[in-house]
Amino acid sequence: MIKRTIYIGNPAYIKLYQNQMLIQDPGTKEKRASIPVEDMALLLLDHHQITLTTQLITKLQGNNTAIITTDAHHLPFGLMLPLYGHSEYSERIKYQLQVSEPLKKQLWKQTVEQKITNQQAVLSLFDKPIEAMNLYKNQVKSGDSTNMEGKAAQYYWKHLFDDFTRERHGGAPNHMLNFGYAILRSIVARALVSSGLLPVFGIFHKNKYNPYCLADDIMEPYRPFVDKMVYNYSRQHSMPDELDRNLKAYLLQIATQDVLIKGKVRPLMVAVTTTTASLYNCFTGKNRLILYPEID
Repeated sequence: MIKRTIYIGNPAYIKLYQNQMLIQDPGTKEKRASIPVEDMALLLLDHHQITLTTQLITKLQGNNTAIITTDAHHLPFGLMLPLYGHSEYSERIKYQLQVSEPLKKQLWKQTVEQKITNQQAVLSLFDKPIEAMNLYKNQVKSGDSTNMEGKAAQYYWKHLFDDFTRERHGGAPNHMLNFGYAILRSIVARALVSSGLLPVFGIFHKNKYNPYCLADDIMEPYRPFVDKMVYNYSRQHSMPDELDRNLKAYLLQIATQDVLIKGKVRPLMVAVTTTTASLYNCFTGKNRLILYPEID
């Protein structure tokens, strides 16, 4: 069964009742909805007047549910995960902390190659020029020492959208991309925890202020799936300046987007767990390749 992503954008009082997340009106305590905790993967709280009981939070963490809060601009800001999500936690962390630098560089090379491959597939899907992408992909070296990722990204954004500059706080569709990536980051961080890994220790990202370096590494080849959703939306609708509830609901569907992994079509959320499990096997020496998705 595919785990659910739950969005709450109104004032609410939320508590645990008979293993269900019970959502009530904060004033009258009238029931609005209830969802089995075991069915949930992500809970997005998008209002400053939402109250959760600690009993519910503990139950959600026991189910490895990621709890996401938003900032004043209604963009994902905080992420709450359990401290551990695997019975072999200490054993797995030992392997993660012992990973050699040469292995990290090889794993990052694979990651960049697959990201460029998926970016190329997105361009091809929308009849955009792709010639240079092969050149960038074929020149990726160990650790991407020549920054083919950055060069490919510059080409990619130049040709995917018209008159567009990819910026964190730029104009549309940057806000859609930022929201989608934040949800994707939460999905990946959740999967890393369920695989018994620490999201903070990356294979490439090393920013001392970033608690999700490994999530930022592993999500890279998944980013083009968000890009594809945003581009599809831009072809069918005028691009709004602000993210409304319908647009957020659309972007939250990233969790259930079909992706091709290991020759089979799987929902993205399921594919991410395949990727993080394969990463751990690379850390132990069982595998040499990370299993990443492809855009079919």
